[in-house]
Amino acid sequence: MLCRTARNPTRTRHARVIVMDKAILTCALNGVLTDPRQHPVPVTPEECAQSARQAHDAGASVIHVHFRRQEPGQGHLPSWDPAVATDIVAAIRAACPDILINATTGTASPDYSGPLSVLRAVRPEIAACNAGSLNYLKLRANGDWAWPPMLFENTPDKIQDHLDVMSEIGARPEFECFDTGIVRSVEMYVKHGMTDAAQYNLVMGVASGMPVSPDLLAFLQAYILPGSHWQATLIGRLEIWPTHQKAAELGGMLRTGVEDTFYLPDGGKTRSNGELIEALAICARNAGRAVASPAESRRILGLPGA
Repeated sequence: MLCRTARNPTRTRHARVIVMDKAILTCALNGVLTDPRQHPVPVTPEECAQSARQAHDAGASVIHVHFRRQEPGQGHLPSWDPAVATDIVAAIRAACPDILINATTGTASPDYSGPLSVLRAVRPEIAACNAGSLNYLKLRANGDWAWPPMLFENTPDKIQDHLDVMSEIGARPEFECFDTGIVRSVEMYVKHGMTDAAQYNLVMGVASGMPVSPDLLAFLQAYILPGSHWQATLIGRLEIWPTHQKAAELGGMLRTGVEDTFYLPDGGKTRSNGELIEALAICARNAGRAVASPAESRRILGLPGA
């Protein structure tokens, strides 16, 4: 059996949560803003395809992908050009025909027509849906702002616009939750009829959001709607790995990649997404869980093609 339910010992408001016997591994392929001249971050369709194949061979069933500018010297910047996104996704699918694509939609711009156009162009199986607003802050060691304080605004109207397009193309929304209040909001979206199901991505490690904490991860299980799948995005260095292990023990999906970290459990810097996924697969096996294949992942998640 691939999935089972278990009593949540933390809180009784939601009596049962999904615990997966097999672990679905997601590779966070690239993200944005990190400089590909300094880090092993794939940018071009060929680089994305090669990196995705390495992650696939290490156990990843899902590729979460951002799209970057293709002009020389611009590869750290995001692109919402549907042609760029289509080329990248086509290259990944050619390299890994059975892989599931999880496409980004995140933008702080008040004009989010670009992400919606990209969704319609690439038609991913899963699409990230930022589930609430966050003051996006970080301090330098001297107390100065690392960047000008900004609001990552995700209003209910904006969220609904994204959910409508995801429904139109048949993509599963994955709600990105940067704080506990955002986790709780997802239940309201479902009850209000904005969407009919919830799949959670618990984002930990943003300086002004939830910290990376195995105890917090366990606590949040009580606020996940029964029958929902979830994973944790853990941003940081080697300190993230005990929480990865906790996610494996709690029965969630597992995610890592150079979008989230450049560091392996021993503190060494990774050379590739494949190395990070290999380390994540070890977390699953340490928890007594096998790694799900892409076909098994489709069945577990109830996605078309299962």
